[in-house]
Amino acid sequence: MVDKPSNTPEFPHPEQTSARLNPLPPLDPAGQKEQTPTTRPELPILVANGLVKNFGGIRAVDDATIEVAKGSITGLIGPNGAGKTTLFNLLSSFIRPDQGRVLFDGEQIQQLQSHQIAQMGMVRTFQVARVLSRLSVLENMLLATQHQTGEKFWNTWFKQKQIAQEERQQRERAMTILESIGLLHMAHEYAGALSGGQRKLLEMGRALMSNPKLILLDEPAAGVNPTLINQICDRILTWNREGMSFLVIEHNMDVVMSLCDRVWVLAEGRNLAAGTPAEIQANPQVLEAYLGQ
Repeated sequence: MVDKPSNTPEFPHPEQTSARLNPLPPLDPAGQKEQTPTTRPELPILVANGLVKNFGGIRAVDDATIEVAKGSITGLIGPNGAGKTTLFNLLSSFIRPDQGRVLFDGEQIQQLQSHQIAQMGMVRTFQVARVLSRLSVLENMLLATQHQTGEKFWNTWFKQKQIAQEERQQRERAMTILESIGLLHMAHEYAGALSGGQRKLLEMGRALMSNPKLILLDEPAAGVNPTLINQICDRILTWNREGMSFLVIEHNMDVVMSLCDRVWVLAEGRNLAAGTPAEIQANPQVLEAYLGQ
C-alpha cells in the first residue's frame, strides 16, 4: 500500500488485496468483493452515451460511454491524462459536453446546472477535498442540507418554530454522520485543521447530508495514509450495503479491486474495456495502456 497514486499501478493478486485492506470483506476466488444475497436492480441509475469534449484542438473525451447500476460500486480507471476527471465533470455538469447525453435516474441532465443535479440526488467529491477551512467541521456538514424552511426570507418571520425544529434535526443528523466517519471529536474544530484524509472523509460525510442516490468519488484514497484508506473503504462499503450507489475514480488498484462490482477503463478519452475486477486484471489491453507493453 502506498500513500500516493502511481502512474504505473501494480494489479494485486486478489488474496493479497484482501490481506492489505483489512477490515474489508474477503475476496472470492474470482477476485470480486463478497456479494450480498440481495439482487442488484437491472436498470442503471446513471447512463452516459457518446460524450465528447474538446478543449481547443485537444479532444479530452472521445465518444465515451459509462453505466452505473443501482446499488453498485462502479469503478473508473485509466492512466494519467485518460480523461477521467473530465468525464466526471461532464457527468455532473461542471462542464458541458460538445456531444452526447447523460441520463440520471431516467432523466436527461446534461442541460442542467450542477446544483440542479445535486438536488436530484447525484453529488460528487473532488480529487483535492474542498472544505471551508474557516468554518467548523459541523458547520461544513450543515451547509450541505437542502430544502430548508429557513432558506426563504418570510419563513424566518412566520415559521420560526418549524425552522428551529429542522435545525435541531439536521444538527443531530450531522453529528450522527460525523460519528460514523470518525470525526465526531473534531466537530467543533476548524475544518482547516483536518488532515488530507480527514478532509476527504468530511467531504463524503457532507455529501451524505444531501440524501443522495449516487455519489461520484474522485480519487478518495489519493494521498491518504493506509489507516484512513481502510476507514474510507469501510464507510463506502457500509453506505453501499444501505443502498447507496457509487462511481469511483481511483488509481489505487487495491482499493478498486476490493470495492467495485464493475470497472470501466478509459484511455486517451475513449472506452478501452469494461468488466468485473477479475476480467480487468486479466485484460491485455488494459495492461498495455498502463504499462506500455
